[in-house]
Amino acid sequence: MGSGAREHAIAVSLAQDPEVTALACAPGNAGTAAVAEQLGLDVTDNDAVVSVAQAWQADLVVVGPEVPLVNGAADAVRAAGIPCFGPGREAARIEGSKAFAKSVMSSAGVPTASSVVVDNPAHLDTALGVFTPPYVVKDDGLAAGKGVVVSGDVEIARAHALGLLDAGHPALLESFLDGPEASLFCLVDGSTVVPLLPAQDFKRVGDGDCGPNTGGMGAYCPLPWAGEGLADELVERIVRPVAVELENRGAPFSGLLYAGLALTSQGPAVIEFNCRFGDPETQAVLALLRTPLARLMHATATGTLAEQPPLEWADGAAVTVVVAADGYPGTPRLGDVITGADGEGVLHAGTRRREDGAVVSSGGRVLSVVGTGADLKAARAEAYARLEPVHLAGSHHRTDIGLRAENGEVSIPVVRA
Repeated sequence: MGSGAREHAIAVSLAQDPEVTALACAPGNAGTAAVAEQLGLDVTDNDAVVSVAQAWQADLVVVGPEVPLVNGAADAVRAAGIPCFGPGREAARIEGSKAFAKSVMSSAGVPTASSVVVDNPAHLDTALGVFTPPYVVKDDGLAAGKGVVVSGDVEIARAHALGLLDAGHPALLESFLDGPEASLFCLVDGSTVVPLLPAQDFKRVGDGDCGPNTGGMGAYCPLPWAGEGLADELVERIVRPVAVELENRGAPFSGLLYAGLALTSQGPAVIEFNCRFGDPETQAVLALLRTPLARLMHATATGTLAEQPPLEWADGAAVTVVVAADGYPGTPRLGDVITGADGEGVLHAGTRRREDGAVVSSGGRVLSVVGTGADLKAARAEAYARLEPVHLAGSHHRTDIGLRAENGEVSIPVVRA
């Protein structure tokens, strides 16, 4: 289920598994149509989700986006007797409500930024006064990665918080976490946790991390500046305690738990949790996974993840570069013809096929272009070479995805006692 580049990447990985005999994507995009049957679906309608899965006689349903998960789609599918990769509504609150996530982390003893939830404009200035710059203001609910403002200017932070409150959304104020960020995806089946390769994504729209936040403009993995034991350390210190706490609350997690982390001078701390694969990191991570994805997803959905052998990975690195439409992350221009989008490593997101056969833009993040190589330098070179033939009028992309890491300019701060 889904229509983005994340779903295209998942579909490509599933299609490569010899045990997969049929594959459908609902609603999909112009790219997923090359590897999967396209099924019409409103992913926010749980009854429709179940009806489509039953009619297609699905053996496994994979829910890509967060909105249907928070809406309880996985519960509905499981209630119909079909295995589903994705957490139920209660467990999905780990992403759907940042206040809930903070409560879970507090109970689990997991480090995260100190925070205050403000639901009344009259309390905003007092709450802001608790923090020092840079100020971090987040939408307490789902915001597609664009509900966050980080600014040293208190008036910018205040304006964003007021905008959220005016829209009826509580504002979450947080202390700023120093150090490089990392994304860790983990397959979770109750208290069983299997980490994938750590990755790093790029939220700001422009080179040098300039401009407003987006849903993500690129990513790379693994992290050459992090030790080999980072994933296992993060599982034991952060992800497994949260999985156990959710289980203790009667909301066991089944699916993909995504920890967004800051590797600070005080040690790793959680920025946020998501209840599904992240985009654009998924496109890079799955490019290196050699264990059949369908087998892993089915095991997670059926409670047998603990029985799976260790994951197998390709050597080297992978880089994802996002091509965005003119106007994104504001209102994007839609309907422009895209050429060169059928090349190697090109994954579709905001695309559709017109009646005349042309592929046109239909969203803000239009394509993800993935390159792999023996190291980060080679993977970057391949990603940008694959992007060269792609043309979309007015489009933009970052030219520096993974560049600082390639140049050895990223490091974890020295942990202070």
